[in-house]
Amino acid sequence: MAPWWGAGREKHRGTPVVVKMENPNWSISEIDPEYEDDEDFLRGIPENKAKMRGRSKNARQLTWVLLLKAHRAAGCLSSIGAAAVSLAGAVRRRVKSGRTDSSDDAAVPERRRFGTFLRFFLFVSVVLLCLELAAYFKGWEFGSGQLTHIVKTRTYPFAIRDVFDWFYSKWAVIRVGYLAPPLQWLANVCIVLFLIQSLDRLIQCLGCFWIRLKRIKPEPKTVLDLESGDGGGYFPMVLVQIPMCNEKEVYQQSIAAVCNLDWPKARLLIQILDDSDDPTAQMLIKEEVQKWQAEGANIVYRHRVLREGYKAGNLKSAMSCSYVKDYEFVAIFDADFQPNPDFLKRTIIHFKDNEEVGLVQARWSFVNKDENLLTRLQNINLSFHFEVEQQVNGIFLNFFGFNGTAGVWRIKALEESGGWLERTTVEDMDIAVRAHLKGWKFVFLNDVECQCELPESYEAYRKQQHRWHSGPMQLFRLCLPDIIKSKICFWKKANLIFNFFLLRKLVLPFYSFTLFCIILPMTMFIPEAELPAWVVCYIPATMSFLNILPAPKSFPFIVPYLLFENTMSVTKFNAMISGLFQLGSAYEWVVTKKSGRSSEGDLISLAQKETLSPSPRGSSAPTLGDMKEELRKQENKGTKKKKKKHNRIYLKELSLAFLLLTAAARSLLSAQGIHFYFLLFQGISFLLVGLDLIGEQVD
Repeated sequence: MAPWWGAGREKHRGTPVVVKMENPNWSISEIDPEYEDDEDFLRGIPENKAKMRGRSKNARQLTWVLLLKAHRAAGCLSSIGAAAVSLAGAVRRRVKSGRTDSSDDAAVPERRRFGTFLRFFLFVSVVLLCLELAAYFKGWEFGSGQLTHIVKTRTYPFAIRDVFDWFYSKWAVIRVGYLAPPLQWLANVCIVLFLIQSLDRLIQCLGCFWIRLKRIKPEPKTVLDLESGDGGGYFPMVLVQIPMCNEKEVYQQSIAAVCNLDWPKARLLIQILDDSDDPTAQMLIKEEVQKWQAEGANIVYRHRVLREGYKAGNLKSAMSCSYVKDYEFVAIFDADFQPNPDFLKRTIIHFKDNEEVGLVQARWSFVNKDENLLTRLQNINLSFHFEVEQQVNGIFLNFFGFNGTAGVWRIKALEESGGWLERTTVEDMDIAVRAHLKGWKFVFLNDVECQCELPESYEAYRKQQHRWHSGPMQLFRLCLPDIIKSKICFWKKANLIFNFFLLRKLVLPFYSFTLFCIILPMTMFIPEAELPAWVVCYIPATMSFLNILPAPKSFPFIVPYLLFENTMSVTKFNAMISGLFQLGSAYEWVVTKKSGRSSEGDLISLAQKETLSPSPRGSSAPTLGDMKEELRKQENKGTKKKKKKHNRIYLKELSLAFLLLTAAARSLLSAQGIHFYFLLFQGISFLLVGLDLIGEQVD
């Protein structure tokens, strides 16, 4: 036995087991030999006692592990409690402030009518829930088949005991005979549209997969060595335009970026197109232009007194300048976009020896995509838009909608297509459609990125989405006769009408809102009309999975993304109806608010680059230092003002939240599991958005 004991001691002696609690005051170091110390070993403790002591030691270790788990669980519970308290405080502040979107709705009649309809729908659902609860507790619980039998035979398998039983029996007959059939028909129509749109999205994803598999990408006809620095001697005359309007947060970064474009100064002209009505913004932008002029940049400042036509009018006015005829291409950047120095070299080359190309579009990247939940969800949407929609359409169709920025146009294509028109709020899509009808081809470069900023508040994002979804419907009404009369082939006409406009601009917001926000809650109160579980859960989950593939780091947000997309359907549906029927809100143009978070970081990185390798056309270090100092001064002046939150309550989203939660309560009575969970979480999503608890809104 001695060798066994020795081996056992040699095996276990000195093996430490350390258990540490998250609280730094709790730290225990245990030794796990078979004996307490060497004296016990020398005295020769009997084997059974040694085993008992070992079991005691293991029990203590297990106790500490359990305590550790309990400590972590308590920490999670406390964090959840703190989050709940914080959420309750935020809700209380929203309600106390009384700021709602009613003032915006009062100015637009159709929004007010839409909100009234939703509140009436909510009132009816609450009444029906009370009716169903009373019927449930009185024993009125049977399947739709029994109700159908009642309607057909007019015989009741129960005794009508009081007025309520008589009233509910009449309601059941009306529900089965008159309400369920049209509701089921509408649900079937939306399901068909849903499947068609899902099939279109699946085909796009397969096209993107094929592009990745075969490594297909647009190649210029003339391959040049961009790293040599001479661009192969191809330096056509390029006009760069930056339209602005009261954007004090981002004007410095955009001007600095375009002034450092790697292009011969004599063959590049930068136009700062200022539509600001704020005298301070005008002064700051003009001083910035003068500063870069002193540094040798070929840059001019233009300001319009009358903002007719908004951005389209601004660009149209700039293109009317006499010196524009000397330029062959025009690059357009919005005020928050910062192109890389090699942007023009990587885009202009695709025009060389290819006279059919009218537009080269670069994709967007976002400096604040991880700022909050709202920006993360926007990043998923826009990543799919560029990676899948734009790339697939560019490769296989040579056509896609111009994004309004980060693109280079052949000026001849703009002129032949009729130039910029102020007839819609999507002037970029308008010029793209007209150029496509003239036979011009488009090139999308997925590997050329231009940094920009995402809206960080729900208010800004909501207004942006309203403009993006009302404008295409305006344009569809205006362009439909021209599309039909155009000389392009039948398949291109069909793609424009059915895919580009109807399927992706009209059908998508229509069925998203109608199916998931109207029909689904109604089927809870009219259970004879049914929505299958695969429509409610499985197909939307699959589509969300496909949408999130271009942004794989966003996979943890797949459920919030699915819920938020349905939540945004109320805004998109309202915008689509406004544009389709030319209502007042279709002509709204609100500049998307910028936070300017990328300003200082971009300037610092630019300063570091200038320190390492100064450019003759670039700014000197003191100028960049002055820029950063001015940014800091502006931030310090507005610190108190920026800290003041002015989140508001959105009544339409709140109405839909309570409507869906009411329908979820009704689904419990019929034990519809998947429908209940979907309605519950979708209602919570609407509640969070309605209380403006997503994103960040600062003054």
